[in-house]
Amino acid sequence: MTAVVPSTSVVAVVVAAVLGIVAGWVANRLAGGFPWPSEGKPAGPAVRLPFVEIGTALLFALTALRFGPSWELPAFLYLAGAGVLLGLIDVQHKLLPDRVTLPSIGIGAGLLAVAALGTHEWPAWGRAVLSAAILFVVFFVLVLISPRSIGMGDAKLAALLGLYLGWLGAPVLVIGVAAGFVVQAVLALGLLATRRIGLRGELPFGPAMLIGAALAIGWSGAILG
Repeated sequence: MTAVVPSTSVVAVVVAAVLGIVAGWVANRLAGGFPWPSEGKPAGPAVRLPFVEIGTALLFALTALRFGPSWELPAFLYLAGAGVLLGLIDVQHKLLPDRVTLPSIGIGAGLLAVAALGTHEWPAWGRAVLSAAILFVVFFVLVLISPRSIGMGDAKLAALLGLYLGWLGAPVLVIGVAAGFVVQAVLALGLLATRRIGLRGELPFGPAMLIGAALAIGWSGAILG
């Protein structure tokens, strides 16, 4: 009998799922210990195990399924891990810490530069950096217009997401940003309907931005045809 050798795509998905469990555990612990440093504070998980860990494993597996064993995969896996951590902290503290967003922008740009080096897609990298700058400026203006709705942390997160959405193309960038606002509106209506928040309640925008970007990235293959 001939041995069945798993395809590289299947191996990538399995490995990504295992990495996702580890990344989810780390993110859950880091979010549980926020704000940092937390001397004297028990560093328990932010969310009861194993919900974050399983969810992050699924997210990593879907990311590997979307990109396969490609040069882009490490960059987008990093975004997935950082996004889980930022989402957890923003939900609990209504804050997107600079200690995560700012280094992530640099790390993301570096990982995408490696992808550009491997695929010779330097125009895509240039578009990614330009998109990050544009989204930061747009959201900075929104912060000035409506500081109660959008904060500077959201503007920095927009730069991070713009980097990745821009790498995939202008249509993905536009859809990803628009999807974030749609997700925020749906979440707000759902919470109002269930009386979880009032009309003047504040809802963090970071999780909706992350979900909108994830949806656009996941469907980017279909968007770009």
